[in-house]
Amino acid sequence: MEAVSAAAGAGPEQENPAPPFPDADLMYIADLLSADERRRYLDTREFLQSRVRAQSIDYWNREEFPFGLLAEMGKRGLGGLQTDGTSKLFKGLMYVEVARADVSLSALVGIHNELIVGMINELGSEDQKRRWLPGLTAFTQLGAFALTEPDHGSDIAGGLATTARLENGEWVISGAKRWIGAGTIADFALVWARDVADHQIKGFIVETDRPGYAATKIANKIGLRIMQNADIVLDDVRIPEANLLPGATDFSKANELLRDSRAWVGWQGAGIQLAAFDVARSYSLQRKQFGRELARFQLIQQQLAEILGNASASLALMVQLARIQEDGKLEMAQAAMAKATTTRLARASVAMGRSLLGGNGISSDFEMGKLFGDAEILYTYEGSYEINSLIVARAMTGKSAFV
Repeated sequence: MEAVSAAAGAGPEQENPAPPFPDADLMYIADLLSADERRRYLDTREFLQSRVRAQSIDYWNREEFPFGLLAEMGKRGLGGLQTDGTSKLFKGLMYVEVARADVSLSALVGIHNELIVGMINELGSEDQKRRWLPGLTAFTQLGAFALTEPDHGSDIAGGLATTARLENGEWVISGAKRWIGAGTIADFALVWARDVADHQIKGFIVETDRPGYAATKIANKIGLRIMQNADIVLDDVRIPEANLLPGATDFSKANELLRDSRAWVGWQGAGIQLAAFDVARSYSLQRKQFGRELARFQLIQQQLAEILGNASASLALMVQLARIQEDGKLEMAQAAMAKATTTRLARASVAMGRSLLGGNGISSDFEMGKLFGDAEILYTYEGSYEINSLIVARAMTGKSAFV
């Protein structure tokens, strides 16, 4: 239970005390899990804090991917959350704890489960499931979700320009994609392209070793630096006709899973806030100014209370969303509100944490600078804050303000 406190160091040469509520779960949310799920949750959290959190900083600094950590995460079942039969709450809290350890890896885990494993499991053929799901769920294989394009982000449903044409029993895919997570390291890309015959947007499995597929890493990001985002060019890439996902022959099916993926980012928003609290509390108990620990100053205590309050409110929102998901009632407006709200609070929480650490708050060595950059990405991807807000307001007013 104290692994979180022990890993959230304020510097490599300092030791951390063990304060009350080391897991920062003042609302006892983990107690809502079944006994078996709670045991697995605690075990996974300890692994993430002891093995992943500290190591991730160096990979983040170098913009490199930790393949060894991925293999260990696979052994813990983090590649198969979508298909292992556990509850929506358990899956969400797993997303929280991976984000608490590293946001880049939580992005990979979430996209992998929600958009790759989920799409193939729900929309793929039996042959596609047999071919890909065993390796994907073990994290020995990776897929990339290739939807966003250089000129189309928020308007992708109407503006998608990548094309697919059926020619002599093969699909020929042409176009470009941008910001594609794991695009340079994946075994295949799940490419969304517009069929020139019926103009429907469809999903295709494109193996990354096929001629005409080229992926270039996007470097110099301010956040999610471990995630290998890519620019992808598809130059008349030929794939078998059977590589079309039979359940993804129009965009409506993809949109259902994108809704769930948007909700997943809400869990990330809660997780990064817990990480910010971990770091800020540990630092405030160690750092001394004017002869006293920072934790004894009123302004510092106010910031700590507000960060944890934001995190707890975000978790409570997501717990209710998990209940709605279990009941099959989740709509895009609810997912959008959750994503927009928790990432807005995350942005505020890490800003307070950065301020609390003073000059050390801008250094990734003290972790808060890393969280500060990562929070900006959460605020922007899977639908920007503004777009998600408009989705919520449209549902509440019946009026669209997109154009």
